[in-house]
Amino acid sequence: MKPCISEATTMPGSFAEDVVAFAGAGFEGMEVWLTKLEKHLETHTPAATRKLLHDHSMSLAAASYQGGLLLSQGEQRKAHFDDFRRRLDLCQQFSIPTLLVVADFVDALDETSLGRAVVSLRQAAQWAAGFDVRLALEFRGKATFCSSLDTATALVEQCREPNVGVSLDVFHYYTGPSKFEDLTLLMPANLAFVQVCDVAGVPRELATDADRVLPGDGDFQLGAILQQLQRIGYDGWVSLELMNPTLWNTQASQVAAIAYQAVQRLLLTVSSQ
Repeated sequence: MKPCISEATTMPGSFAEDVVAFAGAGFEGMEVWLTKLEKHLETHTPAATRKLLHDHSMSLAAASYQGGLLLSQGEQRKAHFDDFRRRLDLCQQFSIPTLLVVADFVDALDETSLGRAVVSLRQAAQWAAGFDVRLALEFRGKATFCSSLDTATALVEQCREPNVGVSLDVFHYYTGPSKFEDLTLLMPANLAFVQVCDVAGVPRELATDADRVLPGDGDFQLGAILQQLQRIGYDGWVSLELMNPTLWNTQASQVAAIAYQAVQRLLLTVSSQ
């Protein structure tokens, strides 16, 4: 497994600042926050951006994130899919292999809506295949539906498209109804991306993104999760994703340095087991 860091961890920074800070800390993989890349490209050419990445030996591991695809209808659906197509083009331009798609279920779900969601995910996957991009479906722990790893893997299976997998975000795994045995549903074929963080001293029902802390500083049993992923042969990226305002107020280079140490320590602990 390979260490990676999300630009959400240094949200106030620009795309270029993140590349420099992350590479300086030792990261070779970066999870792109799409709005940062889009803003960067308003004043920088794609060629210059590729040179920036090349000069810092930085791979763009995944892009976050696309919402609104599964249940929207009419003009709203067209707008979301137009945005999706534009972002797929960005992924292709910068060789980003994986695009995270949020299962943004906020209302009560009926059988008709569920069927629509599966069809929409299948159509999105077929579009993505044309750009050589894999979709990673992210469940949300507090969503009205698809709040668990079990349900996310079931949706991926029903989709029946080979370029769709699950994004395992341990924050949503722990703060939602997922169970440890759900991890046995994962295999390299259906696990597209992994995001890690920790939470300390906060009841899971009350935990928010702002409570995310560095791996090892909280209560999550991350080692057991990653050991299971190691057993199934997952050798992809493990991305640190924190939305902690305290870190946002800290210099990006400092955040990146402590983040790299934390992720490396986690991965080394697992590999030594």
